[in-house]
Amino acid sequence: MAIRPDPFNDLAARLPIGRDPASVRQRIEGMERLLEGLFVIPGTKQRFGLDVILDVIPVAGDLVGALLGAYIVWEARNLGMSKWQLARMAGNVGFDALLGAIPLIGAIPDFFFRSNSLNLAMIRRHLDRHHPATATIEAAPIPSRS
Repeated sequence: MAIRPDPFNDLAARLPIGRDPASVRQRIEGMERLLEGLFVIPGTKQRFGLDVILDVIPVAGDLVGALLGAYIVWEARNLGMSKWQLARMAGNVGFDALLGAIPLIGAIPDFFFRSNSLNLAMIRRHLDRHHPATATIEAAPIPSRS
């Protein structure tokens, strides 16, 4: 019987701890994947993540989701992004938290409005413009063997 590695430990082991733009980019991309695209709805290509799952927990789930989204904004601040960009990113996180706070149906709009993905796109544009060495080639995900 083979023991399969835990995907969360594997992800944590690959995240860099440096303050250079390439390390920050990898951490932000990992956080966005955790929050917005960790799981796939069977039979579709629609992805969802921890952000939607946290909406099931009243109040505390929305707060935790907003704090995790705020981490991405904090990392963007450390990259030297402009105050206007940071304000837009914070607005995305705040709007996402407000949508998730709607009782009973809050997960539905949160499923379609992906603030962390929008914020990641803004950060990628900033990094590609100001730190081109951090650019990565997007590849199709490798299917796992089950």
